[in-house]
Amino acid sequence: MTIYSYSRISTFEKCPLKFKFRYIDKLKPEVKQFIEAFLGNQVHKTLEWIYKQINTSESLKLDQVIEYFAKEWAQNFNKEIKIIKKENTSEDYFNQGIKFLIDYFLRHSPFKDNTIATEKRIFLKLDMEGKYKLQGYIDRIVHHKDRGIYEIHDYKTSNFLKSQEELDKDEQLGLYGLAVKNNFEDVKEILLVWHFLAFNEIRISKRTEIQFKELKKQIIEKINKIESAKNFEPNPGPLCKWCEFRNYCPLFKKMK
Repeated sequence: MTIYSYSRISTFEKCPLKFKFRYIDKLKPEVKQFIEAFLGNQVHKTLEWIYKQINTSESLKLDQVIEYFAKEWAQNFNKEIKIIKKENTSEDYFNQGIKFLIDYFLRHSPFKDNTIATEKRIFLKLDMEGKYKLQGYIDRIVHHKDRGIYEIHDYKTSNFLKSQEELDKDEQLGLYGLAVKNNFEDVKEILLVWHFLAFNEIRISKRTEIQFKELKKQIIEKINKIESAKNFEPNPGPLCKWCEFRNYCPLFKKMK
């Protein structure tokens, strides 16, 4: 069976037809990248660079962080990156990224927090036989060795702040928590940590053993639903504007 990712499962839930276009038909996207995704990638890359730098340098200056971000932005930005919100320019998004990084730096510097990995690729078996497998990337893992606590950090660059109730049910970081629990020793406690950069806010959640067990069951059921799907119907909504396959979608053509 296919090795799934949370993104793959989430795509099917949001729009089965988009799932078909991307994973089954493997169609060429109309848009290679939207500006929001580009911003997120550049911010994530810069934050990863920060934590690598602190292992080789005694001090890291804010100017260095801004310089790195600006250089990466200039090298990677191109005209094919799509901006849907016409009232905004690429400079607006660039400045937004600068603000994210300034706020983060001022809040967390000097970054002495026991980080052991960034952009960590993980694998997870959901059943004893190994039929149901997932993979993913964790933005950052922190290990408090003296207490056996592992923190799974996730950076969010969207302008949407989730409630604590939503985070306590979040499947993606829950699955990453399971992966850490299964792949690292001396795990006494796992903390799921979200950085909502647009709001300079941090949210934390935990999972019980019962919740982890229920999560595995739910994800297996979702994978079975995908594997047995015969019809892939479109699911129209506000996010259709940001769909890279919209020109293939018969429903979107009617919405124009």
